[in-house]
Amino acid sequence: MNTTRLSLTGITCAGCVSRVETALNNVEGVVLASVNLAERTASVDGDVRADDLIKAVVGAGYGAAVLRGLDDESEKEAAEMAHYRTLLRKALIAAVVGVPLFVFGMAGLLPELGNTSGRIFWLATGLATLGILVYSGGHFFTGAWKSARNHSANMDTLIALGTGTAWLFSMAIIAWPEWVPVSAQHAYFEAAAIIIALINFGAALEMRARGKTSEAIKRLIGLQPKTARVIRNGAEMDIAIADVGLEETIRVRPGERIAVDGVIIEGHSTVDESMLTGEPVPVQKQQGDEVVAGTINKLGSFLFQARRIGKDTVLSQIIEMVRVAQSSKPAIGRLADKVASVFVPTVMIIAVVTFLAWFNFGPAEQGVTLAVVTAMTVLIIACPCALGLATPISIMVGVGKAAEFGILIRNGDALQQTGRLDTIILDKTGTVTEGKPSVTEIIPAGDWSEEEILRWGASVEQGSEHPLAEAIVDTAGDRQVSLLKTERFAAVAGRGVEATVDGKQVILGNHKLMRERNIDISSIVDAATALTHKAQTPMFVAVAGDAVGIISVADAIKEDSKEAIQRLHDLGLRVVLLTGDNEATAKAVARQVGIDQVFAEVLPKDKAEMVASLQQQGKLVGMVGDGINDAPALARADVGFAIGTGTDVAIESADVTLMGGSLHGVSDTIRISRMTVRNIKQNLFGAFIYNTLGIPVAAGVLFPFIGILLNPMIAGGAMAMSSLTVVSNANRLRFLKARS
Repeated sequence: MNTTRLSLTGITCAGCVSRVETALNNVEGVVLASVNLAERTASVDGDVRADDLIKAVVGAGYGAAVLRGLDDESEKEAAEMAHYRTLLRKALIAAVVGVPLFVFGMAGLLPELGNTSGRIFWLATGLATLGILVYSGGHFFTGAWKSARNHSANMDTLIALGTGTAWLFSMAIIAWPEWVPVSAQHAYFEAAAIIIALINFGAALEMRARGKTSEAIKRLIGLQPKTARVIRNGAEMDIAIADVGLEETIRVRPGERIAVDGVIIEGHSTVDESMLTGEPVPVQKQQGDEVVAGTINKLGSFLFQARRIGKDTVLSQIIEMVRVAQSSKPAIGRLADKVASVFVPTVMIIAVVTFLAWFNFGPAEQGVTLAVVTAMTVLIIACPCALGLATPISIMVGVGKAAEFGILIRNGDALQQTGRLDTIILDKTGTVTEGKPSVTEIIPAGDWSEEEILRWGASVEQGSEHPLAEAIVDTAGDRQVSLLKTERFAAVAGRGVEATVDGKQVILGNHKLMRERNIDISSIVDAATALTHKAQTPMFVAVAGDAVGIISVADAIKEDSKEAIQRLHDLGLRVVLLTGDNEATAKAVARQVGIDQVFAEVLPKDKAEMVASLQQQGKLVGMVGDGINDAPALARADVGFAIGTGTDVAIESADVTLMGGSLHGVSDTIRISRMTVRNIKQNLFGAFIYNTLGIPVAAGVLFPFIGILLNPMIAGGAMAMSSLTVVSNANRLRFLKARS
């Protein structure tokens, strides 16, 4: 299934979003279409031609173009900047006409409509205002006409009706002033011009603020270098990144960004991978290690072979995942869209009712005037721009902020659900622990030294492929302990190993193997028991029938696991350990890091059932695992967190991928989720309250009590500022510090 991204023009409110999504979803072959009002883009999943999608959008009354890559993104950004300048220019020209009219009118310096010179002045003013409506407000009337042709209405409809009615009413008053009493003879050209100026100015400010919400994507795109230094036919040359091929040899010098993903074949260095993992400490890299596009080489120089290029690089996958998540809608956003999609027709009905009420029941001398003014004010103040922006703008910032901290959130629902979790299940190996056994202690018996015990133990383990054997042999190598010749190696299933080493029978294994071989371990058995209580695996070493000591191996607990789990507790979550390891080891690990409950000796296939069991108790469960053997449990959980390896971002079973491998990422995700959802609720509350309170006041409900009517110009300014307020509130999330 393919995903096509479209850049949209002409969409102004949630009603537009609903119509474009309906049009796209009705195209044959489309599985799911989602429109992001904040970005003015659409993301379409399915096997369908781009031309068919564009045709559907145009048929709905809007414009569309395909976004294919980084160049298109740059063009889109340049086009938006040009549009921003155009909006400012239109606002300025409208203000040049509207503001003087307003100021001189308030000062009583404008001529009356009743005399010839006054009618000539106002006729000229009307023609100038018509020019404003055509130049500065033409896009509103064009959008309204397109919507009308498609039997719908949007924000443009309300603005066009409001300002157009003001102009027509004013021209009618000029032509036939005798229709209304002298006290009601007032032209509303200044209102139409200033409303157009304010709305354009507000839209420009909103566009500028909205641009900041996509900074995460811009930064990620900026991490991709433009060129790479490749070695071809023995010569080094700089070529465009798009021309780099698979298996190409590339040189990286100090301070340069790595161009594509690959494996080091010569040299060594330290690499800053903070853009990938969120961790600031550079990582040592040597021959055979993987390097990732966008990361920064620090000190050394090296050659590497390209393994993933273009859209297959980790950086490209991250950008795509962030884009998809930013374009998705959580349940709270879909609800807002449904409400907003019927909002414009409802407002038009309210405006008609308002006009009829004032026309029939208003003051005798000003009924028609007040009917027009109040209906116009209702149309202007009720534009649901803020309502349509409330959710997507916060989602964009929240998902982008998470990406900055090495957290990839798959969709809006996962972002919303994460903050509601009350139980977190942790896999042990590779999640709470490092996932790689290492020698933790060597305890000699009698006069034996640690080096001698390690020499005999590592020598007998040379023939084994077991992870514990690898840990012992690696430790001997690190300590530069020379090994002895081994013969007749044999593994004893579930017990240990034995072999002839330097002519002596050497046994390395657990308590059961020692007992079976009649080895006396009474002098060191207490030490072994103590090691077991510390979540370590003690292995006895016997040489020529005598116990010489213990080599203890453990999967070390990550340095920050205890602190990260405490943060989960501080956030009010219950933490559960779920592992296939034995109960004693699992409980020892849980005790050291502060975990509340332990389920041990659980098979991978049964982990999903344990998640379901907790869900049946009414718990909202998050599962944290490595994304491989934990896949069923990750998929079954309300939110699945996959601990990433730093390069494997395609973990399909998880809702959230933690690139850095630290459990702090879980707490960070929960905090970002809670703050984003709170931000969305603030935006929705503000937008709903604004319209709920603004429409009745605009309709004139206060007039019978305190004699106040809302000025249409104030309504226009308030409408423009409401959208700017929503965008500015969402941008507060950009300053979130995820990890304390």
